Amino acid sequence: MMATKLATTARHLNACRGPVRHRDRLPPLVLLTDRARLPDPCAAARRLPAGSLVILRDGDLGAGARLHLGRALAAVCRRRRLRLLVAGDPALARRLGAAGVHWPERQLPLKVRGFATAAAHGARALVRARRAGVAAALLSPVLPTASHPGAPALGVVRFAGLARRAGLPVYALGGIDEGTAPRLRGSGAAGIAAIGAFRP
Repeated sequence: MMATKLATTARHLNACRGPVRHRDRLPPLVLLTDRARLPDPCAAARRLPAGSLVILRDGDLGAGARLHLGRALAAVCRRRRLRLLVAGDPALARRLGAAGVHWPERQLPLKVRGFATAAAHGARALVRARRAGVAAALLSPVLPTASHPGAPALGVVRFAGLARRAGLPVYALGGIDEGTAPRLRGSGAAGIAAIGAFRP
């Protein structure tokens, strides 16, 4: 069962953030796929509260395998009333009937179309994301994470400063689980994005 504390903290963060740039309400929780750290993303998605966001990453999969995974996730999302985004591939997003696209930092276009989010790892990327017109940015890594062992983390204080100056909703990603999530209270985060925290 999904960590109750994580969901509760994410809802609190989501309720306390400022005005939303996009007409659609942004969810408190975001699940990102990663077949190395979350081998069964469909099972994890089935445990999410309705309205949560799922981002299909795994861009290194072959086209056929990624399409297969995307179709399975899309079916779960429809049944569970979740929103699906596809990382870096608008054509696949359309094919799956996804809600939009999640743009990796290096692929972010100058202007996005439709509903989109973007990855960011610092202030410059947040500025680019705001100018591109994305609905939200996923800023990482907030804390040390198994996804990028040894990579320097922003820390909660620096994350909070960046999030407050970003001019768009910012999700905390990296090292966030039910134990560390309460540290984000008062940070200005729009919610929590995670991989490992959604493992059973």
